[in-house]
Amino acid sequence: MRRLLLLLLGLLVLQQGRCFEFVIDGEWEEETSHLQDHRERHKRAILTSEEQDDFEAIRGDDITVKSYKVESRITSRFAHTTVRSSVINTGSKAQSIGFNVQIPKRAFITNFTMNVNGIIFIGSVKEKTVARNLYAQARARGKAAGIVRANSQDMETFKTEVHVPPGSNIEFELHYQEMMHRKLNFYEHSLYLQPGRLVPQFQVDVYIFEPKGISMVDLPNSLGAQFTESIKVTKTKDKAHIVFKPSLQQQRKCENCTGSAIDGVFTVRYDVNRDSNAGELQVSDGHFVQFFAPSNLSPLSKNIVFVIDVSGSMWGVKMKQTVEAMQAILDDLTIDDHFSIIDFNHNVRCWSEELVPGSSIQIEDAKRYIQNIKPNGGTNINEALMRAVQMLIKAANQGLIDPRSVSMIILVSDGDPTVGEIKLSTIQKNVKRVMREEFSLFSLGIGFDVDYDFLERIAMENRGMAQRIYANHDAAEQLRTFYSQVSSPLLRRITIQFPDDSVSDVTQNRFDKYFSGSELVVAGKVLPSNSNILTSYTTASASRMDITLETEADTAELDTELTKQEHSFHGFARQMWAYITIKQLISERSLAPTAAKKRKITQRIMALAVEHQFVTPLTALLVESEGGTERLLADSPKDPKHGCCSGVGGGGGSPNGIAPVRVVYQPPPWVQMTTTPPPSQVEKGPEEWALPQQVTLVDNDPHFIVHLPRSNMDVCFNIDSKPGNILNLVSDSGTGLVVNGQLIGSKKMHKNKLNTYFGTISIYYQPDGVSVTVSTESIIMTDGRNNHSFTWGSTAEITQDGMRISIRKNSHVSVIINDNIQVMVLLHRVWKKHPVSVDFLGIYMADNNQYSPLVHGLIGQFSREPDVRVYDVHEGVDPLKKQATMEVKGNMLQVTRGWQKDYRHDKKRGSNVYCWFIHNSGKGFIDGHYTDYIVPNLNSFLRML
Repeated sequence: MRRLLLLLLGLLVLQQGRCFEFVIDGEWEEETSHLQDHRERHKRAILTSEEQDDFEAIRGDDITVKSYKVESRITSRFAHTTVRSSVINTGSKAQSIGFNVQIPKRAFITNFTMNVNGIIFIGSVKEKTVARNLYAQARARGKAAGIVRANSQDMETFKTEVHVPPGSNIEFELHYQEMMHRKLNFYEHSLYLQPGRLVPQFQVDVYIFEPKGISMVDLPNSLGAQFTESIKVTKTKDKAHIVFKPSLQQQRKCENCTGSAIDGVFTVRYDVNRDSNAGELQVSDGHFVQFFAPSNLSPLSKNIVFVIDVSGSMWGVKMKQTVEAMQAILDDLTIDDHFSIIDFNHNVRCWSEELVPGSSIQIEDAKRYIQNIKPNGGTNINEALMRAVQMLIKAANQGLIDPRSVSMIILVSDGDPTVGEIKLSTIQKNVKRVMREEFSLFSLGIGFDVDYDFLERIAMENRGMAQRIYANHDAAEQLRTFYSQVSSPLLRRITIQFPDDSVSDVTQNRFDKYFSGSELVVAGKVLPSNSNILTSYTTASASRMDITLETEADTAELDTELTKQEHSFHGFARQMWAYITIKQLISERSLAPTAAKKRKITQRIMALAVEHQFVTPLTALLVESEGGTERLLADSPKDPKHGCCSGVGGGGGSPNGIAPVRVVYQPPPWVQMTTTPPPSQVEKGPEEWALPQQVTLVDNDPHFIVHLPRSNMDVCFNIDSKPGNILNLVSDSGTGLVVNGQLIGSKKMHKNKLNTYFGTISIYYQPDGVSVTVSTESIIMTDGRNNHSFTWGSTAEITQDGMRISIRKNSHVSVIINDNIQVMVLLHRVWKKHPVSVDFLGIYMADNNQYSPLVHGLIGQFSREPDVRVYDVHEGVDPLKKQATMEVKGNMLQVTRGWQKDYRHDKKRGSNVYCWFIHNSGKGFIDGHYTDYIVPNLNSFLRML
């Protein structure tokens, strides 16, 4: 169990013999005795009641709070928050003045300073034993005091008390840092505001700078409608400034009241622009941070076993809220998901012995089962978890579940085990032993009678996460919100890698799952290099396909931009790397198999925390006067409710992480590395599938160039059709391949003619039901059940069944089907403000594509090369363009010698392809009329001509 240490005090002798006391928090330390479990339960109950204690930011009787100001600077999801307050003891007696700040549980305090009547105390983070020794040396006399910190759902309280004589002026200043965690598609920054009195100068400033741009800023109205006019939001493309500055009158509870109406959490939610699924790579101050939050991917199917505690302690509100939440959670399941329910007390029961599909019939039956549960008896967690794992293993062995699906156990419990195996370490080992690598365990602890540290350990060790559910009126909503975070897995087996010798000290870079609306974060140090470009490669498995994504960042660009930003946090990358590293080491420490391993991790945590000035469970903040004669100690206590060692999986404590693994720096096998300097550069990214030199292509407005290998000749023609029409290029019912292009028009007519271009190209392969639709905005891959969208903003490689897709950033897309058909779509970008031109696509197809004899289409028909004879070559009206007669398909056509452009190697100027041009939209050269090739849909086959 844990005991309360009375750590913090300070008795400082001031001028004229007066003194003040400095008191901060207490600490819970583990105790080896197992004979005092009843005292542990008693302490948990005390903590629960303490949540309800009144809270004031500034405590004191006859005092004047001159100012209370909070400033947060958020740069690239990393926040540095400063809380400042100026107070005067206006009473006639010496008294204790309290300065209390509620901070997020995941934050690290970085500094605390005080100015007491001109005596300045400055904080510095040191190893806990060092700080305690220095403090003990300076302490001559004093009184011990301990304060158990009050906890709320997401906050914890930093408390100080200063005993000062009358007329004293005190200035407090607290700094803390935290990383913003993305959940449910937004980041949330929370500031707890409860001054407890009117403050003449009350102000909150939140500055946000996101280099890629801010997509939205939202402020939930949690403080009350009366403050709506006091909040101002200023937003530009990449910056936002939120100001909350209520006047004294606006702060009043009523017109003549002296009490403050400011009482609650000031919340800012925001999200950022993402121009590609490859993520965002930022480099600053010699460190990098890779953010990965893809969207527009189809969810993976789920296999879930819900394991629900129905022991006697769940009776009443807890069970009612759990049932309510389960009703909504079950409704979220789809026919592609599989599930079952296990409920346990001293016995273990299964609603279904096997996983069943999430059909409406099964869901309704499960709801009825849940509704009829009557809590009673003891708690047999071990047997319930063993049964859940066996159920998943049986389904996997019988081939009942998709190998690409996500399998998880969700445990809901409110107490420690009392039946069967009750030793927590043994239960942890048992679960670890039977869990397969592809399974995850998520733990939800209701209330404070459950050992949250234990729930967190078994979850972290088995690729999941834990969360405390507070047993109050909104427990059902808490359960539903948690489920929403894990209900939509998009990717599995994600690895983010970098070229060898380009980075070091990389945080966790392998993740078991990525859930929609969250974010994976990897950070590290950038090694010196001759190159100013850092590249990352992300590999992952999605529904039915494997993807590889490439991201690049200029190593100097962001630092240059940060110098221009007045309110940005310039050291964000360095601090974020340290923050993630320490969080992951704390998690690893809690799972250390040996004492030696634990000591080694402890030393690393302490060294990093001291270097980066983070108050952690292993460090303390020593606050001392400028001469070092007066010293105060501020330890970081463990949290008896939340555990001291909560970590981040993938930079975020999100459900995406797995236990830390050995960092892999080697690039994927398809990356070719240089063997000569510079060693940090990748010579080639994803393999470039080059088309042969001779191709048949359609580009510009739209110009067709058909290469005839046997005649060693290129023939050109234009198609003058209308915007919106879809032209069939290849229709092969034998292989099941269709290639169609939809026309778009220019912005306005030019020389009395509206030019048309291909704005969308569709490649549909019927045997696999896979369609790739390329537009000037995105590349969308569908297979009938799944939809995956990619942008032109990053290089990517996608493999599904017999189809491979290679996207080259802002350049082209190559599609290979069964290694015998290859199509390339080229992107043409024009100046956005161009008065006439629009973005458009070109299409290039290999002449050696292996179609069936049934192939047709504007391009496909020429896989059967017609006999062509050109004669009577003579001067034309234009001396540069000769004219001739072409005999083809029984037709005698008047043709002109000219040239068109192949843009594969030079998208701006192109290279000339000399060809014989056929007039009248290819009439006589193509079968039938060009209107015969207009089809109704992008995936339509051509009707027989």
